[in-house]
Amino acid sequence: LQSHGVKVEHTIEHRRGGAGPAEGTTLILNDRPVSVPIAGSFVGHSPYSIRQHEGESFLFYNGSPFKAVLKPPSPHFYTLKTADGIPFKKIALLHGTSCLASTVLQKCSYWNTPDRCTFCGIEISLQSNATTAQKTPQQLLEVAKAAFQLDTISHITLTTGSHPDSSLDVEHLTACCTYLKSGINLPIHVQIIPPRDLTQLQRLKQSGADTIGIHIENFDFTVLKKVAPCKTSFSLQHYITTWKKAVRIFGINQVSSFVILGLGETSQSVLDGVALLCGMGVYPFIVPLRPIPGTPLGLNSPPDPDYMISIYQQAAILLQESGLSWKNSRAGCVRCGACSALPDFEQG
Repeated sequence: LQSHGVKVEHTIEHRRGGAGPAEGTTLILNDRPVSVPIAGSFVGHSPYSIRQHEGESFLFYNGSPFKAVLKPPSPHFYTLKTADGIPFKKIALLHGTSCLASTVLQKCSYWNTPDRCTFCGIEISLQSNATTAQKTPQQLLEVAKAAFQLDTISHITLTTGSHPDSSLDVEHLTACCTYLKSGINLPIHVQIIPPRDLTQLQRLKQSGADTIGIHIENFDFTVLKKVAPCKTSFSLQHYITTWKKAVRIFGINQVSSFVILGLGETSQSVLDGVALLCGMGVYPFIVPLRPIPGTPLGLNSPPDPDYMISIYQQAAILLQESGLSWKNSRAGCVRCGACSALPDFEQG
């Protein structure tokens, strides 16, 4: 489903931009949230579609009913506004079925430069007025309390755009974590680029962050230079040093890195990278490329499902050998799991 996308007969609520795998909607399949693309150009060729069948939502394959699916209802907190009049859904969104996620700084210094990440749509949602440029700690706590009381959230994810001086990002993230933890007892996941000053990792932990994502995206630096040049301003050794330091501070299985497949990398570079991460106690969050309309890679297609399955199978073995599992992550993308099929292969 994540490689082909799913055709929908009618308009349904979905993300149209933002950080991460930001184009898609969430379905419940086999009691598990699955984030699937529905708007990319490649989706028109998908054999999968969602239609009503005998009073239920059904996944169809090549025109025949295949499996019943659920589309989670719109969260109750989406109908509310903050004290200063901003719709809650412009402050934070429900990811999967239990994660409240917010891009607390919606601008990225690299967005309008040759060094931008070509797969990222962080400022698209800002341009469409679907979000705000900066979320305050007060707004986040207001939304988190309502989402916890009215819906099913059990953890929080905070991410930002990137800036050459990462201390600006960390300063805001620490303020958000501190204020959130003062008013609600939920685990928090933060995502940052590798800081030049590694003491920033300890500050994030002390502010209340429970898990952290430091994302390399791709271990083939030739590929990375083409698709996310800003990421290559850090050497692999600096990523490794940062991951090791983060594991000492946050703990084994509480540090993660996105690994995006379908950017032109070799499978060997992926598996070598996954083995490296697992050996340090870092969870490799493997996802297929999610082409976002309006980005430089928006007309691309995700990788073939057979390629994804092969990597997932081999990665699951490395996870087991290292004693890592999505189940042991306290918060964030790994805990949610909707954007990756790796948890299914762990269970298998």
